[in-house]
This record gives sequence, structure tokens and C-alpha cells, in this order.
Amino acid sequence: MAMASLARRKAYFLTRNLSNSPTDALRFSFSLSRGFASSGSDENDVVIIGGGPGGYVAAIKAAQLGLKTTCIEKRGALGGTCLNVGCIPSKALLHSSHMYHEAKHSFANHGIKVSSVEVDLPAMLAQKDNAVKNLTRGIEGLFKKNKVTYVKGYGKFISPNEVSVETSDGGNTVVKGKHIIVATGSDVKSLPGITIDEKKIVSSTGALSLSEVPKKLIVIGAGYIGLEMGSVWGRLGSEVTVVEFAGDIVPSMDGEIRKQFQRSLEKQKMKFMLKTKVVSVDSSSDGVKLTVEPAEGGEQTILEADVVLVSAGRTPFTSGLDLEKIGVETDKAGRILVNERFLSNVPGVYAIGDVIPGPMLAHKAEEDGVACVEFIAGKHGHVDYDKVPGVVYTHPEVASVGKTEEQLKKEGVSYRVGKFPFMANSRAKAIDNAEGLVKILADKETDKILGVHIMSPNAGELIHEAVLAINYDASSEDIARVCHAHPTMSEALKEAAMATYDKPIHI
Repeated sequence: MAMASLARRKAYFLTRNLSNSPTDALRFSFSLSRGFASSGSDENDVVIIGGGPGGYVAAIKAAQLGLKTTCIEKRGALGGTCLNVGCIPSKALLHSSHMYHEAKHSFANHGIKVSSVEVDLPAMLAQKDNAVKNLTRGIEGLFKKNKVTYVKGYGKFISPNEVSVETSDGGNTVVKGKHIIVATGSDVKSLPGITIDEKKIVSSTGALSLSEVPKKLIVIGAGYIGLEMGSVWGRLGSEVTVVEFAGDIVPSMDGEIRKQFQRSLEKQKMKFMLKTKVVSVDSSSDGVKLTVEPAEGGEQTILEADVVLVSAGRTPFTSGLDLEKIGVETDKAGRILVNERFLSNVPGVYAIGDVIPGPMLAHKAEEDGVACVEFIAGKHGHVDYDKVPGVVYTHPEVASVGKTEEQLKKEGVSYRVGKFPFMANSRAKAIDNAEGLVKILADKETDKILGVHIMSPNAGELIHEAVLAINYDASSEDIARVCHAHPTMSEALKEAAMATYDKPIHI
């Protein structure tokens, strides 16, 4: 076996640099500020502008490290975009809509007869809202437990150590801190000539709260968010068309997995118009008319829909913070430039999450937050952006970590590929849910795992064995020789590992 001792790997893990690549920088997820009087004697060790996943996690960790901490959040509810109008409510609707789809299309195969199945949309939305409410209150409870001061209001810089806050009760106060962390997250990226009204032309926020199931839904953008929200409304009865300028859906995904994923979505009646440019959007009539043309130019076509979802990505939320007043450097996209310790060019001012270069993922922002305050506290922080997992929460899910096959070819790395289909997995067959595969990429000479890609039900849970393996530089043989419980979906990962360094058993 190629497995090294845990102690040796832990030591290696802790002594590595923050990032393997100088271009792999940083970022995060959304928030801001409340009222609290301040004076020189009330100076905080750490002040965080933004109470999203990066901000609130950083605040709690800072307090746990003994630092006097204040978190400023404008929304009036902690958790940022992710918890309030992003990750959490979308997963609630994905689960609810999947349950409806299963009842309507799969129950009969399992001997369950249902005379009629209907969607109660208000009840479905209420369940989603209740989940969000309980989780935001839970974070407030964690703030109290860890003695983090919570200030509701909009914060902006006065100086590198002072933040002026327009409080939610109409007042204004100044919060002082030795170290100030910008964790304001990101906002929806708009497209030229398209005005989002959150009624007929909606962002992901509006798509979470539609008052009725649209007969026709057009999604602009074939990324994670667009495909997830398209899946929700498609399951509930919408005719969904996805318009994408690029030639592929989810361009960052491994090519082989992407093709199978698109075929799966097409079987669910999701339509795709790739290499297609949106020319204009007209919402003056009862519905919405979309004028499109080939990306390289050509004849225009008019598409009609009841609702159009604009899902063309996100942009860092750094405007309105008065960063320029204190001299903080940003790039052309508005992202704050930081070093390996998350420190900007201005001493005492840090940034994490979506406001810095790097993947815009809530869990990545959380790791940023922990590492940043560990550095502030004089400890060692660590985040490796090459080893951050990504998940598309459709059905089947797609999860990945590490390199794609296309990246390895481009980098000239010699590698081996091991694959195992869920059609050959006993648990998947037993529950009649066997679509997808596991794909492992490993170094040809050393067998070190370089990338893992999974398309399956609950792929977002299965991927973490691979994440742990990659973080500890494990080989495919290491995974293959670990006993996996039977019957489980995770056995497919073991079999794919066996296929990588030797041969699988069950295919």
C-alpha cells in the first residue's frame, strides 16, 4: 500500500503554503450591517463586514481564539446570500420538487399507488422559508454563545481601522477594530440591456419565490445555479429551455461527465440552446420575448416564455464600501487583491470569500474565514484551492474535486483513468437509481490521485472520501484497499479506484 502514516501526512499538510498557485487567490458569499456605539476604549480586535458563510464563520472562529469580535451585516439576517437566497433555499426546493417528481413518476415502480399528486406551491415555499428562518436564528444563537457582537446595518470604511455603520434602526455609529475583514460576498451579474424585475425577468433570488409554476421558463446561463433552478421548475411542470453562449454546459466540469450529465438533463425534458447569444429581452407584453442568434452571428430567433431566469454568474460586492477612500487595491472585476494571509495592500484590512479572486463557493469562503483569523491570531491558516470540491445539486448530482481530464492533458501530465458505472453497483440497482459513474484520475507513475468526478444520486456526499484522499495525497490503491460497507453507493468509488491501479471486481 502507498498510504503514509497519518502523523507524517498531517505534518506535511500543515506546513504547505496557503495556495499551490499564485493565481489561485480568494473570494466569498454575501452580507453587511446594525447599531452599536463605539469609542476608542471599545476597539475590537477583529471587525468583519458581512455576515455570510465566510463572515459569520470568521467571527465565531475569531471569538473562539480569544479575539474581541464584531460582525456587521446589512441584511438583518445572518447567513448571507447562501443561507437567505442561495444555497439553502434552493436545496430545499430541489428536495421538495424531487419528492414530487418521484411520487408522480417512480412510486408505481416500487409498488406504491397514489391516486393523484398535486403541487401545493405556497406550502412548498413556506417549508423553504421556515428552513431559512430557523438556520439564521441558529447563527444568532452561535454569536451569543461565542460572545460575538452583532451589528445590523450597512458598513463602509472611514479609515483602515474604522467602519461607519448606517444602522437598520435609522441611526449611525462607528465601529473600530485593529483588523477589519471584508466579507461582503457577491451579487447577481447583470447582462447588458436586461432589467431584472424579479417578476417576469428574475435572478436566482426571484426564482426561489415565483408565485406560480411558469408554463415556459427560459434560463440564461448553463452554470450550476441555472441548471439547479431549471431542474426545480422543470420537475414541477415548466417547459425549460436553457440558453448558453458557450459551447458546453458547466464549462469547468470534466468533459466526459459533462456529456453524460447533459444527456441526463435532456431525458428530463430540459432543452439546451448552446452557442447562442441573447440579443434582447422584451417584457412589455403578458409574457417575455427573447431574441437570440448564434454566438458567431446569423439568423435571429424569437423565444417566448412566462418567466426568464438570468443566471450568468455573480460579481463581487465591493461597491459602496469606500475602499478607494482608504486606498485598497482591486482588480478590473472589483475583487480585492490580497496576499497568502488574506491581507490587502492596506495594513489591517483583509478580505475573504467572493470579494477576492478564486471560486465563488460558500464552503471555500468558510475556509478563508477560518484561515484569515488564524493568521490574525498568530497561528497558521491553510486553504488549498486546488482541493475544494464543487457540487451541482440536480438529480443526479455531479460532484468533483481536483483536476479534470482536459486540464491534465493541457498540463502534459501522464495519468491513468479508472471508471465504474452505478449500473454495476448493487445498492444503486436495489433502489432503482443507478444513473451515473465514478471517474478517478491518478498520476501514471506514482498513482497519486489527481481528480475525482462523480455523477450519481447524493454525489455531493460521496465526494468527501475523495476530498480527504486528495488532501492527504493518497493513491488510488489506498482507496481501493479500504474496506467499504456493502451494499453502499460508496463501493462505486472503491471499484473505480481498483479500476485505476488494477482491475475492478464487479464489471
